[in-house]
Amino acid sequence: MNRGVNDVNTGIRPLAWSAAALILLIMTAVPVLNLPAVFLLAVPFTVLYVLLTPISFAVHAIVILSLALFLFGPVILFVGLFFLLPAIVMGHFYKRRAPARTVLTAGCVSILGLFLLEMLLLSVLLDIQMTAELAALIRSNAEALAAQGALPAGWNAEMTEAFVAAAIRSLPLTLILASFMLAVVTHWLARRALARMGIEVPAFRKAREWMLPRGLVYAYLAVIVLQWIVPEGDDSYFGTVIVNLYPLLRFAFTIQTIGFFFYLAYQRGWHRIVPLMISVPVLLFPPLSLIGVFDTVFPLRKSIGKS
Repeated sequence: MNRGVNDVNTGIRPLAWSAAALILLIMTAVPVLNLPAVFLLAVPFTVLYVLLTPISFAVHAIVILSLALFLFGPVILFVGLFFLLPAIVMGHFYKRRAPARTVLTAGCVSILGLFLLEMLLLSVLLDIQMTAELAALIRSNAEALAAQGALPAGWNAEMTEAFVAAAIRSLPLTLILASFMLAVVTHWLARRALARMGIEVPAFRKAREWMLPRGLVYAYLAVIVLQWIVPEGDDSYFGTVIVNLYPLLRFAFTIQTIGFFFYLAYQRGWHRIVPLMISVPVLLFPPLSLIGVFDTVFPLRKSIGKS
């Protein structure tokens, strides 16, 4: 890997990736373009960290952030720093040739930690409560939709407040899934970019080889039982944990279900498009995640392999 780095870090590629990072950082300040830019911004920083020495990377990062600061002010500087730190974490593990799961976990945890730190700083320094802002946004949107007659018949203020409460209770899950998606996109694109430059980094195991630990099934069953016990609308810490754990674990077994169908397609010699098509209803119909539960508990794959 070091040889590949040495071959490219003295050329124009680092400059090109720095330009890409600056363009994406500027795009975060442009409406409509900001959403795709947010998902892509960590990629050039990650690639740069792998290509360059720490000192050279620091120089590139300072130049990028300084130009963005000069053009758009201090707000965009915080945006750049937010995506710079996870990129350094993931790039560090790439250099160590850590397994893809380790890279993804480190990236996800670092992004989630930054989300929480950002909420804390907004609360302490600017007295901005994210939950209060979220509630105000939902209420204002509900009022606007009601004025346009776009809400279902019979919708009232109590329903709006119930929706507000559900959204606030689901905020931890939202942050976790957002962190996961950002880390996945960054890994997927950065790894391919590095591979094109002759720098190999570990990939994920193939979808047909995905397998969750069996102990996760017992945790899932425990959460389901606790959901029946905990009263609906319970705003306690315990109730919030249960509300967020259930969809998170269900999502994990949904991914396991998709892996099972990739394994089935491999054993049967089906075209690769078949498991991809099956993945769509699996993602849209949550009860199909039970297939992933059974695949984890019982030796379904062994029986398929033998047949």
